[in-house]
Amino acid sequence: MAVLVLSGILVLAVGGCVCVVWAARGGPRWVRAIAAATLAAGELVRHTGRTSRSRRLSQGSDSDG
Repeated sequence: MAVLVLSGILVLAVGGCVCVVWAARGGPRWVRAIAAATLAAGELVRHTGRTSRSRRLSQGSDSDG
């Protein structure tokens, strides 16, 4: 079951990347919409990783001193 879920996530990620490239070359409107959603999801993941990393660093420095 987990393999199916991970395979589905992989297919969505690859499809999103294809849409980003296609939209950069002037694809149809629906491709540009999927590309925008893919880029927004990437920014969200990047921001979430950055905030959790900074939170861990601040917690570590508080406990040291």
